[in-house]
Parts: sequence; C-alpha cells; structure tokens
Amino acid sequence: MLSPTPVTPSIHSLTEEQNDLVEMVRDYAGTALAPHSLEWDRDHFFPVETIKQAGELGFGGIYVAEERGGAGLTRSDAALIFEELAQGDVAVAAYISIHNMVAWMIDAYGDASQQERWVPALASMQHLGSYCLTEPDAGSDAAALSTRAVRDGDEYVLTGTKQFISGAGATDVLVVMARTGAAGASGITAFIVDAHAEGIHYGEAERKMGWNAQPTRAVTFDGVRVPAVDRLGAEGEGFGIAMSALNGGRLNIAACSIGGAQWALDRAAKHITERHAFGAPLSQQQSLVFTIADMETELQAARLLLRSAAHSLDTGHPDLIAHCAMAKRFATDIAFTAANAALQLHGGYGYLAEYGIEKVVRDLRVHQILEGSNEIMKLIIGRSVLGRVS
Repeated sequence: MLSPTPVTPSIHSLTEEQNDLVEMVRDYAGTALAPHSLEWDRDHFFPVETIKQAGELGFGGIYVAEERGGAGLTRSDAALIFEELAQGDVAVAAYISIHNMVAWMIDAYGDASQQERWVPALASMQHLGSYCLTEPDAGSDAAALSTRAVRDGDEYVLTGTKQFISGAGATDVLVVMARTGAAGASGITAFIVDAHAEGIHYGEAERKMGWNAQPTRAVTFDGVRVPAVDRLGAEGEGFGIAMSALNGGRLNIAACSIGGAQWALDRAAKHITERHAFGAPLSQQQSLVFTIADMETELQAARLLLRSAAHSLDTGHPDLIAHCAMAKRFATDIAFTAANAALQLHGGYGYLAEYGIEKVVRDLRVHQILEGSNEIMKLIIGRSVLGRVS
C-alpha cells in the first residue's frame, strides 16, 4: 500500500495531545506497515516482529493501566490510533485490536497476581494474545458454547474446540471462554491459558478472502490442564467479561474500517483527478464527483458516531452497549461500501493487486461479520430502543 494520507480530515476537533498521538501513529503506520502491506497479503505473512515494534510505542496496552506497563489512554484515543493504523494495513491493525482486547481483559478483571504475571508482557507485546470465544457450532450464539472446563483439585481440565481464532499458533497467551456450569451464559467462565501448554493443538491456517496478514486457525483443547489461579474472575462470570471486552472491540474494528475506507477514498479522489477520459479529467464527470461526495459524507458521519460511542464507553453511559453496536454496524457497512466504490472509481486498475484497493475491500468485508455480526448489532440496537418504551 502507499503511505497513509498526510491528513485525515474530520469535523471533530482534537486536543493538542491527540494530534501528537495521531502523528506518532501515522509515522509508524507509514514507515513500518504501509510499505510492506501488499507483500504480507500476497505471502500470507504474519509480521510478528513489526507488530512487536508497536509495543515499544505503547500500542500493546492502549487502555491498560500505566502501572502495569500500559499507555493508560481512553477509548476515544484508541479510536484515533486504530483509524491511523488501518491506513497502513487493515489486517495488522485489526490484530493489534484483538491483542489489546486480551491485555485489557486481564488488566480489568484479573486479580493482582494475574495482572503482575500476564499484563506487562502483553502491554509491551513481548507476548502476543488471542481471544478464544467462537466455536464451530456457536458463532453468533456465543452463550451456547460447549468447550468445557472441569475442576480437578487445583486445576481445571479444558476440553473443546474454538474456531476462527486470530493469531492462533503464533501467539503466547489465550483468553478462553469455557463452560463450568449449566447451559446458557451463566455457566461460562474465563481462563488465561498459556498458548504453548500441553494438549493444545492448532489447525491449519484458514484460507480466507482477506486478512491474509494474520493467521486464523481452529484451536483444540485436549485435556489441557489450567491452574485454578489462572481462572479470570469467578466461575460463571466469563460471558459478562467476554461481552464487556467486545464493546471496545467493536469500536476498534469500526475505527479500522474507517481508516481503511479513508485510505481508499483518498486514492480514488487522486485517481479521478489524474485520470483522463474523453478529453478531460474524470473529476469533471458529475456522477463521479457525487460518488466522492457520498463517500466523504458517510465516512464523516461514521467517524462522528464512532467518537460519540467511544465517549459513551469512556464515561460509562447507560446505553453504551447500544452505542457501541450502532457505531460498529454503521461504520463497517459504510466503510465497505466506500472501499468498494473506490475500487469502481479506479475501473480495471482497482481490480489489480498492485494498487491496493482490492486488498482493502477484501480486508474490510469480514468486519461486518466479526465482533458480533451486523445482524446481531441490529438486534442489540432494536431491543435497546424497544426497552425504552416497554
């Protein structure tokens, strides 16, 4: 991919500190990610060492407490960071988001011993994390998961399979949701698991439409023994922990979508200005100008909705779950549409790998599915509205 755009325009003003933060992230994305993005996608290469460089800048524990090695920033700051990272490489930015989710879960819900043992190495990205919730037969219906953890003295014995796990096979720490009780959400417990523990087996890397710069594998737990001290929270609290983590994850993936689409929009605007047809620049074609106008307007609207939702999460707004769902649904839909329009504006060139547009389209498509599909987001939003009038 080309270097990120010099300025990401926004109606929303930033503080001086936030502007400095954006410049730092933009420099990393433009020098460490963007020049290699197409190569990583082509070779299905997970750039672990480059990702660990992000840890040196504080991107491994963005909203982890400073006393445990994190940056101690807000979710509003995180939205700015992930938008900029995605302009360098959408897939890598999305993995860094997932890693931050893992680090935050242990920081937020772990006891003092767990925080001390696990969080600093995650925040620095010396260790990388994966989030293990989804199962082959329990995707959107996460409360129906069947992976079990059975107490055996001072250990739990973990058995089952997780599916679509980002980074699996290349990471060091897994946060795993498993059933310790009866059916339903109240029977689920969270565990911190050493990714190299005996009895863990990783499937072949999935062949995917996009996100080729990060591996996705099934993870099978075959009688894996997990010390009871590595249970995260009390028995039965796992589902609530998982859902609270997804609120922030949804905002981050929305930000990644906006960043990728903004990159595509900027390239499309440049292309139609420079490309001539019928004796004039394409930018003189009114229909193409209208397309650019729609893309810009909708991305600005998505950005504002995202920042509003991030503020809700930062301040503990009573409707923060619905706000995060709205931002995720709207931003990921709008961003994919904008990136696809950018491809169309490039004509045949947009279909060629060397221009990077088709990669962004492929990478953004999965954002409408993960962190809760957009259909699930509509359920959350609709039920929130109906709850106000019942």
